[in-house]
Amino acid sequence: MAHAVKELFPDTKFAIGPAIADGFYYDFDCDHAFTQEDLPRIEEKMKEIIKANKPFIRRELPKEEALKFFEESGENYKLELINEITDETVSIYEEGNFADLCRGPHLESAGKVKAFKLLSVAGAYWRGDEKNKMLQRIYGVSFPSKDELKKHLTFLEEVKMRDHRRLGRELDLFSMNDDIGAGLVLWHPRGAAIRRAIENFWLDEHYKSGYQILYTPHMAKLDLWKKTGHVDFYKENMYSPMEIEGLEYEIKPMNCPFHVSVFKSHLRSYRELPLRFAELGTVYRYERSGVLHGLLRVRGFTQDDAHIFCREDQIESEVLKVLEFTLFILKTFGFSDYDIYLSTRPDKYVGTEDGWNKATCALESALLQKGLKYDIDQGEGVFYGPKIDIKVRDSLGRQWQCSTIQVDFNIPERLDITYRGTDSKDYRPIMIHRALMGSLERFFGVLIEHYAGAFPLWLSPVQISVLTISERHVEYCKRILDSLINSGIRADTDEDNEKIGFKIRKSTILKTPYMCIIGDKEMESNTVNIRKRTGENIGEMSLEKLTAFLKDEISNRR
Repeated sequence: MAHAVKELFPDTKFAIGPAIADGFYYDFDCDHAFTQEDLPRIEEKMKEIIKANKPFIRRELPKEEALKFFEESGENYKLELINEITDETVSIYEEGNFADLCRGPHLESAGKVKAFKLLSVAGAYWRGDEKNKMLQRIYGVSFPSKDELKKHLTFLEEVKMRDHRRLGRELDLFSMNDDIGAGLVLWHPRGAAIRRAIENFWLDEHYKSGYQILYTPHMAKLDLWKKTGHVDFYKENMYSPMEIEGLEYEIKPMNCPFHVSVFKSHLRSYRELPLRFAELGTVYRYERSGVLHGLLRVRGFTQDDAHIFCREDQIESEVLKVLEFTLFILKTFGFSDYDIYLSTRPDKYVGTEDGWNKATCALESALLQKGLKYDIDQGEGVFYGPKIDIKVRDSLGRQWQCSTIQVDFNIPERLDITYRGTDSKDYRPIMIHRALMGSLERFFGVLIEHYAGAFPLWLSPVQISVLTISERHVEYCKRILDSLINSGIRADTDEDNEKIGFKIRKSTILKTPYMCIIGDKEMESNTVNIRKRTGENIGEMSLEKLTAFLKDEISNRR
C-alpha cells in the first residue's frame, strides 16, 4: 500500500505502518487530503504492483548508512525511528523501486498477496501526541483468499450496524458535546433508564453478597495521591492539580485511597475481616483526544469498584467468591463466553517474593477450584500484585476487557493500614481490588453492540409502548398506561394522530420489546393486544395477565 501511495503521490512521507489485530494501517504525511474516494485508486495501483510480482529483498545496513539513505530521500519520520533503535544495524526491505524501514519478515514477493481491501481514512497524530503533526492514516485488511476476505467484510458490516455510537444516537441513549468537552458523557433519559436498571441490580446483588456501599468525594489533596504512588506511576493519566486556599487538590483517577480512609476511620479487628467496601465511583483520567472512542474510551467514567480487606489466609476464599460473583453478573447480562488470564509478577514490583507467590497461588487455586480454563500472562501483573482478568466475548465473538481481580501489597503499606490480631498485635491486611463490569460507560457501550440495541426486557429503556388506533381510544390507553407504570413497568404511549402502522414502525425502530395495541375490540372486551418488536403477535389478554407476564420476564432477567 505504501508503494502504491508513493507511486500516486510522490511527495508523500512515511511514518509507521504496522500490522494490527484486525488488519493493518500506514500513517502518511501528504499534502493531498485522502478521502474514501481515493481508496479504489490506491487499490488499483496495489493490484498493478502485485501483478508485477517483484520479490521482497531484505538488506541489513549499519545505522549510519540507514540514516544517510533516508535523509537523502527526505524521510524525517524514519530518521527519528532509526535514532531510537539500539541495535548497530537496521533492516530495510526493497520491492521493485520502493524501499522502506521494516523489521520483517515478509512474504517472498508481492504476488503472494491474494485478497485485500482498503477500509477507511482517519487522522492520527505522530506518536499519538496532539502536540505533533496530524498525519493521515489508511486502514486495510488482507487475507489469503477472496472467500475469507468476503466473510470478513460481511462481519465488518455487522460491526458497523452494531456501532454503539450510531445506535446511541438513533435510540437517543447518550451524547457527547464539544461545548462540555471530549470524552465526557451525557446520559439521556432513555440511556439513564438502562443505567438505573444496571445500578439497581448491582446494588441489590452487592448487599446480598456482604458488601457495604460507600460514597466518596471526587477529589482529594495531592499529597494523598503522592502517598499512594499514583503521582509516580499514573501521572500521565491524571489531570493538573488545582489550588484551593493554598493547597493543591487532585481530581480522583481512582477510588482506592478513599476506601482505605474509611477502613482507617477506626480500629479494625481480625473479627471484621474480610471487610468488603463497594462503590459506583466516578473517576477522571486524562486520555489523549486521538484515543477517545465513544463510550469505550472516555475521560470521565463510573467504576463498579470494590475493595476487600482481608488476611493472607483469606485471599483464596475471597477470590473464589469474587469469581463466582463475577461470572453470575456477566451471565445475567448475557455474557457466557469469556477468556481468563492470570497475570504474574512484573520486573518492577513492590512487596516480597513470598507474598507474591502466596497471592499468585491463591488466585490460581481459585481458578482451578472453579474448573475455569485460563492462560498465564507472564510478567503482566500490576506493580502491586498479581491479577485475574476476564475478557468477555460478545455476540460477534469480539473480546472486551471488563472484569479484573487484583491483589495489592502496595497501598496497605503506603497508607499504613492495620488490623488488631488475636494476640492484640497489629498486622497489615491484604487489599483485593475488583471490578465486575469495569466502567459503566464502557460496559454500556459493549452491551449496546452485543444486543445491537435490542436489549432484553429488564434492561430496555421502555419495556412496552401503548399504541392507540384512533383518538377515541386515548382514555382507555391512559388507564392501561397508568396501571403499567404503577406496577413498576417502564411504559410509554404514542397518541400522535398517525396511522397505527406508522406508530408500530416508530416503536420497532426504537427496539421497544413489546407493543400494546388499543382499538375498538380491546375497549369492548376490556383487554389488550400484544405484539413483539420482532413482529410476532402474542394476541389478546387481560391487563392483569399482561402485567404478570411482563413482571415475570423482568424479575427473571431473561
